[in-house]
Amino acid sequence: MLPRLRTLTTVTTALCATSLLAAPNAFAEVEPGGWQSVSPSFTEQERGCGQIDGLTFRLTCSTASGDQRAERRYATYTGGTRQFEGYFRITGLSGTRISLKQTFHESGSGPYFMLAVERGGRLYAVHGGTTLSNAGTVGATVRVNTVHQVGNEHRTYINGSLKHTYDSPGGSFYDKFGAYRTNSGNGTATVEWSNVRFWRK
Repeated sequence: MLPRLRTLTTVTTALCATSLLAAPNAFAEVEPGGWQSVSPSFTEQERGCGQIDGLTFRLTCSTASGDQRAERRYATYTGGTRQFEGYFRITGLSGTRISLKQTFHESGSGPYFMLAVERGGRLYAVHGGTTLSNAGTVGATVRVNTVHQVGNEHRTYINGSLKHTYDSPGGSFYDKFGAYRTNSGNGTATVEWSNVRFWRK
């Protein structure tokens, strides 16, 4: 009986470990209903002291001026409703006010929505300064969803909870994420992204 119990314990432990590892993939889009998964193309942007290694984005300098960025820029979209989902983990932040995720108004005003982090973990909307969460501490994994109804509204969810709404003009937009020095920010910063997905309807 003892060998059998050991086998069952081993299997149970293995299954629990597998479940924990797979947990991020168990989540799906927020506001469910009618979404179609899409895989937009992307380009990478490294400027100043920005460096990209897979889904790890670094600002290696403390420079408080100039264009310091390491980002993925996804394909342009127009019309309809789009959803972004991704998980980030800040593994180093000696700087502050680093943009993590942007919805960029290509045909209009430029960086329309920017989610940024301050040293200490405060996540905020750069335009307006609204605090969305204090979950962005070093080492914590944070889930971000943005739902964008072009010409109507842009909504941001942190760890599955709606934290920010913003009126949206029409036009063309694209999603970006990584690590980007805001006008009032500086590095250094290291951000790891994972489980990035997109939908439309």
